[in-house]
Amino acid sequence: EIDGITGMQCWIIDYLCDNAEKKDIFQKDVEIEFNIRRSTATGILKLMEKNELVRREAVSCDARLKKLILTEKALGIHLKIEAQIIQVEQKIEKNLTEEEIETFLQLVNKISKNIE
Repeated sequence: EIDGITGMQCWIIDYLCDNAEKKDIFQKDVEIEFNIRRSTATGILKLMEKNELVRREAVSCDARLKKLILTEKALGIHLKIEAQIIQVEQKIEKNLTEEEIETFLQLVNKISKNIE
């Protein structure tokens, strides 16, 4: 956990960071992306609102729809998450050649396809 938030909240923050500039993101998008029920998404997003990680903002085309917006606090957490990922990747890759890394990634992709 980073700053007291859960793994799922981290994933949602990352999803919003990666996609919010391309299109408006709504609760339904989160439900679909993470394959979670509406009630689960509602609970997670309400807690994220309470913790000032996201806010909901009405869209001009339909006042009933509320797009999800990350707060500055969430953007700061996202930077911490990215920094931790880089540190972990550096530890994993330590003492490995580029060829070994490439071979590993190819094997992981094959295994992933096998279990789909």
